[in-house]
Amino acid sequence: MNAIAIVKDGRHDFDFFYGQWAVQHRLLKRRGVHCEDWLEFFGTAQCRGLMGGLCNVEENDMPARRSQGVAFRSFDIARRTWSIHWVSSTDGLVGEPVHGRFEGGEGRFYGVDLDDGRPVKVAFHWSHSHDRAARWSQAFSYDEGRTWEVNWVMEFTRVGS
Repeated sequence: MNAIAIVKDGRHDFDFFYGQWAVQHRLLKRRGVHCEDWLEFFGTAQCRGLMGGLCNVEENDMPARRSQGVAFRSFDIARRTWSIHWVSSTDGLVGEPVHGRFEGGEGRFYGVDLDDGRPVKVAFHWSHSHDRAARWSQAFSYDEGRTWEVNWVMEFTRVGS
């Protein structure tokens, strides 16, 4: 019997996230204006891998906001980096991707986006201390990366076994 070798090039970095999750969201009420007021609400998420770990899809349901979102991630074998695309139910458009990788157990991903028509740099940060909890945050920079404002945090708690 042949054993399947696990490739350790980064394509399995999101394997910890496969499954069902309860999500505590914190969303900054107003971005880019030094606001310190947050909206807090609950949601659910589920993630599944595709193509032996080269891709995965995460579906988010946010009933309190009457919205849903999908993250689609793909792994570039040659560069050993991930690309993450977001689609929101508010407009149905595939957003500009962020790119990056995990190092030392933390994932950092960067890209460019528009915030109400205003160009911004965007950063995603992923961390997980064990397979039952994970954290994602998003930050925008309105000054070419000199300063960053965290505007969305998702705390994930695994549902079931």
